[in-house]
Amino acid sequence: MANFSIIEDLKKSFGEAVLAAQPTRDGIPTLWVAREKVVDILRHLKRSVDRPYRMLYDLTAVDERVRTNRQDQPPGDYTVVYHLLSFERNEDIRIKVPLGGDNPSLPSITGLWPSANWYEREAWDLFGITFNGHPRLSRILMPPTWSGHPLRKDHPARATEMGPFSMPEDKMDSEQQALLFRPGDWGMSERGDGTDFLFLNLGPQHPGTHGLLRVILQLDGEEIRDAVLDIGYHHRGAEKMAERQTWHTYIPYTDRIDYFGGVMNNLAYVLAVEKLAGIEVPDRVKVIRVMMAELFRIQSHLVWYGTYAQDVGYLSPVFYTFTDRERVFGIIEAVCGGRMHPAWFRIGGLAQDLPRGWDRLVTDFLKYLPPRLAEYDKLVMRNSIFRGRTRGIGAYTLDEAIEWGVTGPGLRACGMEWDFRKKRPYSGYEHFDFDIPTATKGDCYDRGVVRVEEIRQSLRIVEQCVRNMPEGPYQADHPLATPPRKDRTLKDIETLITHFLGVSWGPVIPAGEAFMGIEATKGNNGYYLISDGSIHSYRTRIRTPSFPHLQMVPMMAKGMMIADLLAVLGSIDFILADLDR
Repeated sequence: MANFSIIEDLKKSFGEAVLAAQPTRDGIPTLWVAREKVVDILRHLKRSVDRPYRMLYDLTAVDERVRTNRQDQPPGDYTVVYHLLSFERNEDIRIKVPLGGDNPSLPSITGLWPSANWYEREAWDLFGITFNGHPRLSRILMPPTWSGHPLRKDHPARATEMGPFSMPEDKMDSEQQALLFRPGDWGMSERGDGTDFLFLNLGPQHPGTHGLLRVILQLDGEEIRDAVLDIGYHHRGAEKMAERQTWHTYIPYTDRIDYFGGVMNNLAYVLAVEKLAGIEVPDRVKVIRVMMAELFRIQSHLVWYGTYAQDVGYLSPVFYTFTDRERVFGIIEAVCGGRMHPAWFRIGGLAQDLPRGWDRLVTDFLKYLPPRLAEYDKLVMRNSIFRGRTRGIGAYTLDEAIEWGVTGPGLRACGMEWDFRKKRPYSGYEHFDFDIPTATKGDCYDRGVVRVEEIRQSLRIVEQCVRNMPEGPYQADHPLATPPRKDRTLKDIETLITHFLGVSWGPVIPAGEAFMGIEATKGNNGYYLISDGSIHSYRTRIRTPSFPHLQMVPMMAKGMMIADLLAVLGSIDFILADLDR
């Protein structure tokens, strides 16, 4: 339960700069503050309050210009939203700043949190909000020659709304110019002695980047002097698409964020919608969701295990772990009908109940995998060459992890026992017996140690699901559950009409906002949803772990060899669709 005394503390310290307090469906203390005092207030929350809010968990924006149900919030055309996290309090706080005009601006907070760099660039790229004092405010997800800001409400959501594509000659010239590499444009410095550094592109096409990611390296011989990441190649407008889809039909789109996470993506989204709608799901739904989420955690970590070994030059394990992954997909396909992207969770429940024989499939897998993991420990984690390639490489401290917004295994590898499933239990996780793996050195090897042990802990959770699966319905008896229950659809016309509308349009979610974060496969994944009281989301913000994690790479890369960078990238366990959305 949130402690709202922090609101009184801020009102006492900053007076009229605190414009209003806003009630929300998620219970997170939410304050509107004046633009001129936002940096001071954020600094106070980070450094001066008791049990401070040390992590900038997220930073985003909202275009308020066509919102019809603002619920007595301060006027403004745009809102910048800061989401802070206090580990000592186990609490969040949300700070909002209203902005007006076509060219809104406010001060940068990159001097407070280095992780604000990418978040502010994203807000400028997608909303056109200027952050004064930012070291390099430029496009980050969209191409450098893009015109407009896509998450503004007046920007088209579909290609069919943008007119036919054409490439005039002057446009072609500007596109070619944008492809030229100029070190100064990327914030890279020249040598002081008049000689040049060597610049090397790692990617966009490179097996070690696991997709389209460009890392520009500034080299002094084999040593990395600086690194800059060029991202956005996988950007598909996932947050924009949420505004045109109904609450119900957006579920399959969530599968494509962390595409190894499967229903784990569905879970964060439907929990946020259910929080907005006031839906409480049956116990059977909670346990089934936990079981399927942990099976996807296992298969995601198996993919990471094999490809991580491959990244440092050890080819055999990837074939073994992918074979084991197929065993998991056999279960998922039998239950859901789909494999990587089942889109199986629903608002208020599941698509259907478990099939007959599900328990035998899961039990067989629980017997199969532990001996395989023991074999992989010998092959990989105890391998002297693998240890030599990963120990002491890419290390960061706990304080650095918090400054950069690291969550999940990357944070626990620094010795911090922080897991949303334990600290903020959801979907019934408080009823399960499992441990939180940690390590101490925060390097590439320890990040691996944590993930390997997490596979074993997930097996423990799945075993408890099989042993203690409750009876009951697979869907909530709630008018906003989607699709609606069919008990009476063929008995009276009113129920049939309601069912038809619920399936075709989806539910009308009450006006309000809510955030729900979960312990996903790569770290903390969360959905911040704003409803205007319609069948569509007014604003959907997807907080992914890969975005802050990869922003740390330049800090870790300086001073290391090129080959070590591949070990660092592999140890982070990122997904580029999770990064770019």
